[in-house]
Amino acid sequence: MLSKTIEDALNAQIRIEAESSQIYLAMACWAEVKGLEGVANFMYAQSDEEREHMLKLVKFVNERGGHAKISQLNAPNVTFTSFKEMFEKLYEHEVYVSQSINELVHISLQEKDYASHNFLQWYVAEQIEEEAVARTILDKINMIGDDKGGLYLFDRDIENLTVTTAATPGPQ
Repeated sequence: MLSKTIEDALNAQIRIEAESSQIYLAMACWAEVKGLEGVANFMYAQSDEEREHMLKLVKFVNERGGHAKISQLNAPNVTFTSFKEMFEKLYEHEVYVSQSINELVHISLQEKDYASHNFLQWYVAEQIEEEAVARTILDKINMIGDDKGGLYLFDRDIENLTVTTAATPGPQ
């Protein structure tokens, strides 16, 4: 059974994950109209993944005797001055999500809700990966600079980007 404190905190995280999906979707739309098909496809996939994260939380709350609440979302930014700025905003957002997950873990320990604590460890590991991917992308963008050929290759290659982190399961 979830405490009211945990239920409220998880419902707040449901909203954050839903907004994350919308942020990625808005970025996909922006990239697509700018002719960055690879970036757009990457962002569409990320949007879907964030929605899955939200649904995983919804199911957990409901299965633990709580009531998952779907709330109104803040509208995402839909324009960017450059694809670099877009990815900088993405990185900043992922850091924000990580901080939110860490606060959830803290609350679960305060409430002595070890089932929620255990469940949230997947999100902790996922955020390590999300931040690493965003940093890797920014590193690549910084290497490209203003090189249009580099941007073309980046756009083509981003759909197949893989980043292995210490939190990635399996041999390193």
